[in-house]
Amino acid sequence: MSFLSDIIYAAAGIVSSPLWGWRLWRTGKWRTDWAGRFGHCHVEPAKPGCKTVMLHAVSVGEVNAIRQLVDELACEGGDSIRIVVSTTTDTGTARAKALFEPRHTVVRYPLDFTASVRRFLDVVKPDVVGLVELEVWPTFVTECTRRGASVCVINGRLSERSYGRYRMLRPLVRSAFASLSQAAVQDEDYAERFAGMGTPGDRITVTGTMKWDTARIADTVDGADTLTAALGIDRSKPLIVCGSSGPGEEKLFVDTLGDLGAQLLIAPRKPERFDEAAAAMNNPVRRSQCPDGTTRSPEPGRHILVDTIGDLRKAYSLADVVVVGRSFCPLYGSDMTEPIALGKPTVIGPNTDDFRDMMAKLLAGDGIVQVVDAAGLRDAVKRLLDPQAAAELAERGRAVIRQQQGATARHTRLILDLLNQTP
Repeated sequence: MSFLSDIIYAAAGIVSSPLWGWRLWRTGKWRTDWAGRFGHCHVEPAKPGCKTVMLHAVSVGEVNAIRQLVDELACEGGDSIRIVVSTTTDTGTARAKALFEPRHTVVRYPLDFTASVRRFLDVVKPDVVGLVELEVWPTFVTECTRRGASVCVINGRLSERSYGRYRMLRPLVRSAFASLSQAAVQDEDYAERFAGMGTPGDRITVTGTMKWDTARIADTVDGADTLTAALGIDRSKPLIVCGSSGPGEEKLFVDTLGDLGAQLLIAPRKPERFDEAAAAMNNPVRRSQCPDGTTRSPEPGRHILVDTIGDLRKAYSLADVVVVGRSFCPLYGSDMTEPIALGKPTVIGPNTDDFRDMMAKLLAGDGIVQVVDAAGLRDAVKRLLDPQAAAELAERGRAVIRQQQGATARHTRLILDLLNQTP
């Protein structure tokens, strides 16, 4: 099967090379660390009697989701376990290094070619592998299983569209799903889809999502005052923060919210879209040109663009109203729990397929406002600029988050149980 997978991957790579080559040139993605992608990495050998837990998180969202899990595993396991975190994207790698090094090792996840995977596993030598959300690559799972490592999916999700794609590849991936030691999934629908892909029912557990646990309830965020000074934010006037915006949303937000008498700050999700967003915002104040330690006077009527990584949470903490992006364009939404945990009244658009269960619980608890179009967005934000309406929505949202937290502890126990079963 590994040989067949290699042939399929190679053929697919050749056929799609014009597309990914163009995207590489245009976006700058995948230009770095090709040695790591082919399995070359450095990991210090485990100490005698120490077992290795490898957690694979594709990008920033998945890395953030396992932050508390890594801390709990390290606390519970002490010196008896070693934690290695692998990532796929450049931004995910940068975030993982910022969060976990030097206490834990961060490496690049290999391409799913047999030679790359074997080279990688020869160095990392995992005893238990946790694949965050999905990432069931057949060669990797097969090689781990062959070496006696337990492979589990944690915080598992298998959306309807992903399920359709996997079903088309079922002859290639079924054995990988069947080989999973555990699939800890977010809800019953995902559980049914994992079973449909071949994972035995007695190895599927509904644990809820760890993203509720990553929503850190707080009233202040370190660095927010510095950001205020650098960007010239006027704290005497309301601030609307539009976070994780996607293609076309910057113009929508400017046109819809720019004349409500509030300051408008927009933070795009993808770094490669920063210049595109700046053009849509018509000469905004750019965070990349306003470093920490500088002070800027407020400029009424001029919008603010956060074109940096790591400042979104600070910006959310300063907001009077938050709008969550990638939900007014066909990109399935962004994490809405972070601003809600910070006590911010939060509005989101109609496209939230990637957060279906979380949205259902927040809507049931009246902890978020969902709108379907620009007119609804304007009306909702205008209403929430009233402090009393904002405070009531924010408190209901926080109450939902508190009720749903606890999945990380369940995942910690699952991984430690698997670790105890390894020789």
